Amino acid sequence: MSKSSRAKGRESKPAVSGIHPLPLVPQTAVEVSAALIFRERKILITRRHADAYLGGLWEFPGGKREPGETFEQCLIRELREELGVESSVGELFEQITHEYPEKKVHLRFFICRLERGVPQPLGCAGIKWAGKDELDQHDFPAADARLLDKLRAYDFP
Repeated sequence: MSKSSRAKGRESKPAVSGIHPLPLVPQTAVEVSAALIFRERKILITRRHADAYLGGLWEFPGGKREPGETFEQCLIRELREELGVESSVGELFEQITHEYPEKKVHLRFFICRLERGVPQPLGCAGIKWAGKDELDQHDFPAADARLLDKLRAYDFP
């Protein structure tokens, strides 16, 4: 299996010949803010609950932006709810828009720092500190493929 094949989940399927799909209705992208939190040359990853959309896959902590929130405010709230930590949001590392068959997502990944607390799996099925060489041992959503490629070339602090 190639390194880039570890991003999975809800890939698009080719159209079947002879079937005419309904016209696409423009859809608003789900806006997601996610954290890249480093510690001792490892990055924090979280596992989605099995019964959730893309259940069981690993991802970077964060979540959907609520109306009126900035991406940074969303991330501070999500890290508090999901992991029980206080954090600060730094620079934007990557932006990705990805279309799944069911929805379109716009993700912003920020470098973050833990300020208080120890991450706990409060809103996820599990957490793990993974080294760069360990990322390929985990299945991530297809939307994270480009980010994972960029992280492979990044010097983890």
